[in-house]
Amino acid sequence: MINIIYRLVSPKLFEEVYGEINDLENEVIVRPTHLSICNADQRYYQGSRVPEVLNNKLPMALIHEGVGKVIKDGTGHFNVGDNVVMIPNIPIENDKVIAENYLTSSKFRSSGYDGFMEDYVSLKPDRLIKIPNNCNLNVLAFTELVTVSYQAILRFKKHSNKNKNIIGIWGDGNLGYITSLLLKIIFPNSKIIVFGVNDEKLEMFSFVDKTYKINEIPKDLTIDHAFEAVGGLNSQSAISQIIDLINPEGTISILGVSEYPIQINTRMILEKGLILFGTTRSGRKDFLGAINLFKENPKILEYLENIINETIEINNLNDITKAFDKDFNSNFGKTVLVWNK
Repeated sequence: MINIIYRLVSPKLFEEVYGEINDLENEVIVRPTHLSICNADQRYYQGSRVPEVLNNKLPMALIHEGVGKVIKDGTGHFNVGDNVVMIPNIPIENDKVIAENYLTSSKFRSSGYDGFMEDYVSLKPDRLIKIPNNCNLNVLAFTELVTVSYQAILRFKKHSNKNKNIIGIWGDGNLGYITSLLLKIIFPNSKIIVFGVNDEKLEMFSFVDKTYKINEIPKDLTIDHAFEAVGGLNSQSAISQIIDLINPEGTISILGVSEYPIQINTRMILEKGLILFGTTRSGRKDFLGAINLFKENPKILEYLENIINETIEINNLNDITKAFDKDFNSNFGKTVLVWNK
């Protein structure tokens, strides 16, 4: 089966490459329909990764957030026409302790391995989950990002103590929005506070109990636990502020990605007996959990629809370039590609 792959060969330059899908009996063939641009995709497109990483990763098809439609299934797990969410993590082995997304042997689409910017994607059946036909596919396109927040909350449940009166989220971007939304659903009795820098963005967080700009926090405010969703070099000041405000034996979930090392006040971490843990990517169980959460709380999808900034039809390579440029110039929200290639 002939396939066309749309690879980034150098910053801001895409090319079409012809390939062939051979294993039609043991895999499911999916036609991508809705894809979503992630910050990691942008870093490759803009060439903001260090040269050694770019040289090692490119050429590569981008995008690891997306849904599609089954066009052929030799495994018998799906019907032709089923809408499915695609799981980008590809585990090579099973481990009784370490989750699939933390195994160093696992591959991940759009990170050294071709992503979903293809005419057809060939996947093993466990890398797909059927989704209801009546759901907003523009929202489900970025299910993968939701699963990262979902997994961070599962890990938070595992590591945190019983004091959950006040939970703080640092970051007023997409990840902060999604994480605080899920926290409010999963912990309805907790006070959810979001800390950010932009008044307009903070107004979007209508479902939380309180928002503060980071330079306007009351002096007597303390929190029980925190989630850092800032990333970049600014994550250093966010984590520093968290350590100052958090109560003893609280937990700090690190979600933001920084290209460079940052400093952390280990003295106060020791003095307060804090627990820090990181979360990256996700696995099948996180996708199942997130989709079940959508079914049980359909209001979540309505709130997630609010952060769709652009919906762009993709018919050619120029459309892809325009979509990435528009996404880069947006300071909030998700860019969804309606994949007509």
